[in-house]
Amino acid sequence: MMPTTRSRPATSPIRPLQPALHDADVVRQIGQTPLIDLTPLAPRRKPGVCVLGKAEFMNPGGSVKDRPALRMVQEGLQSGALRDGRTLIDATSGNTGIAYAMLGAALGFPVTLALPANASDERKHLLRIYGADLILTDPMESTDGAQREVKERVAAEPDRYFYPDQYNNHANWRAHYDGTGVEILEQTEGAVTHFVTGLGTTGTFVGVSRRLKEANPDVRCVSLQPDSPLHGLEGLKHLPTALVPGIYDADLADDNLHVTTEAAQAMTRRLARELGVLVGVSGGANVAGALRVAETLETGTVVTILCDTGMRYLSEDFWNQAA
Repeated sequence: MMPTTRSRPATSPIRPLQPALHDADVVRQIGQTPLIDLTPLAPRRKPGVCVLGKAEFMNPGGSVKDRPALRMVQEGLQSGALRDGRTLIDATSGNTGIAYAMLGAALGFPVTLALPANASDERKHLLRIYGADLILTDPMESTDGAQREVKERVAAEPDRYFYPDQYNNHANWRAHYDGTGVEILEQTEGAVTHFVTGLGTTGTFVGVSRRLKEANPDVRCVSLQPDSPLHGLEGLKHLPTALVPGIYDADLADDNLHVTTEAAQAMTRRLARELGVLVGVSGGANVAGALRVAETLETGTVVTILCDTGMRYLSEDFWNQAA
């Protein structure tokens, strides 16, 4: 097993915690992301079918994870669990951690994050730029190993940390129930018929699905995950072989899709080269799944999530492939 390693950046002294979230400009920029028409990528254009992607890479932290990170920080401040002198600590594959670190910089609380050592260099560099303290864990254990590391540290020093535990915190999915799902309904004027997204913490799928089904029980919600435990889709979980998040509700899924790393990478390249939309591989996986669903329809509006910006993956080799 690879030992955990710690990387401590040189940071400026932490300012007194600012509990008034509305005073931070960055907070006001989270949410209300647009929908992008992805229908041109469909192999067969059908007049009655459209595929739309929620452009979550346009959040200030560059990903969909800004939403649950903000909600968990809000609840920590309101409950008093996050207060002066405490460090926010959590496990992450990168994006929630970047959102935590951004909020910590804006609001004045320290952040420590555990993430697999094979997370992209861009993600680790961003975390250090925001001033986060990193704990790099065994890449073979994925985010499960990062979770175990955090739990051990919190158990050893419970008064030192605020531990939101994004995988088991109901504020995660509520952020999408109150935000992302409502926005999709408004932006499609209630015309959404299918929702497709991948499973990581599962908060996006759970929160959006609950909100859409509450508005229209006929909406079909399709979950997506890697086709094997050994995959290259950062942020997504192969649930049969992973720690299943406590917030996950399998009953919400009307169907389940699996996607290969190669198919997700190919779609990520197509998004950039054919639509000028630069996203990460989890977004590519989501679009690949959404297009598969669209192929089965004669009419319908399929919505998926463009999870994060592709700027976090520029060092990866898959970009250099021709097709």
